[in-house]
Amino acid sequence: MRWLKLWKLRILLFFAVVGPGFITANVDNDAGGIYTYSFAGAQFGYALLWTMVPIMIALIVIQEMCARMGAVTGKGLSDLIREEFGLRITFLMMVALVATNFGNVMAEFAGVASSLELFGISKYISVPISALLVWLLVVKGTYKSVEKIFLVASFFYIAYIVAAVLARPSWTQAALASVTLPSLADLRNSAYLYMMIGMIGATIAPWMQFYLQASVVEKGVTAKQMGTLQLDVITGAIFATIVAAFIVIACAATIYMAGHRTIHDATDAAVALRPLAGELAAILFGFGLFIASLFAASILPLSTAYTVCEGLGLEAGVNKKFSEAPFFYWLYTSLIAAGGGVILMPNFPLLKITVLSQVINGLLLPFVLIFMLLLANKRELMGKHVNSRFYNLVAGVTAAVMIVLSAVWIYMT
Repeated sequence: MRWLKLWKLRILLFFAVVGPGFITANVDNDAGGIYTYSFAGAQFGYALLWTMVPIMIALIVIQEMCARMGAVTGKGLSDLIREEFGLRITFLMMVALVATNFGNVMAEFAGVASSLELFGISKYISVPISALLVWLLVVKGTYKSVEKIFLVASFFYIAYIVAAVLARPSWTQAALASVTLPSLADLRNSAYLYMMIGMIGATIAPWMQFYLQASVVEKGVTAKQMGTLQLDVITGAIFATIVAAFIVIACAATIYMAGHRTIHDATDAAVALRPLAGELAAILFGFGLFIASLFAASILPLSTAYTVCEGLGLEAGVNKKFSEAPFFYWLYTSLIAAGGGVILMPNFPLLKITVLSQVINGLLLPFVLIFMLLLANKRELMGKHVNSRFYNLVAGVTAAVMIVLSAVWIYMT
């Protein structure tokens, strides 16, 4: 009976802490991410599945670093960068993140619009209503209520796993591709490199690190709960990567095998699945896109507001009232209004913005990682919770690989 009570206590402790890591990892499977994974499967088949294993390891390490810094210091990432490296560097980082995140916010509302158009709902109805819903959720809710809704939304990503199974892929090919490294000819292909950078940027986006650390701080998680916090991060990273892999598999098994090879957005992928994998697969793909887009349309502006307010030393937090953190809420409101408003404009080159935002995520990631590494190795800041050699190796190699890939791609382009 004692072991049963111990397990019950551990489960209760896990659910008391779970949230920041699981939500942050999964929300990055947003409209831009879903399009990137869909395009990877449609254009290259199973060939890019091998990236998922190193991406998952890097995601676990990077997310754990942020969660640990938040729990130990009680401060957000922007806050620490400003205190340790000065306002000028923090301001430049904020400008880059706001510009990139705004592109991502537009992509989320585009995902809302295109997913519901599959079900006959005009974007002039879906986008304003969705924008109002996500605004009310954060502005009128508390951290606990918002987190519960986000956690429930995370599990709707299972729709993509079911859609991939319905696509009847070659599991043998998929398994082999997951452990087969690319050839030199692949690495000399600028389109292949572009997609690699996009997939890494879509899975390990810079904004995630700022949001995760801010969430850990606002939830009140401390170093005493480190073990449970790490489990939250690991669980979220594994689940998010599995979902991403299944999106690639679904499109590889249908669109690539049918010889289409080109899709214009994630909605195209859902439409293409209909004759190839059946009506249910197409519905699940479209439904998943809507949930993912709505989910991310709440988180991305929230992450940006946290980043800017922490960097400037202003009040921020979902638990605060509008009057207590006016800049935080006005910035959140402005991003939602502008992001949704742009989508209602005719002939806006959204596809280019969507893909470019994921690639810029990848280009910006090394700079964020360098700051994280410097902070996570400061013993006067982290005490006994400084990075291990393994963590430094994984994060350092990730930053170096992204710099090399970006430089090679830019040179080839």
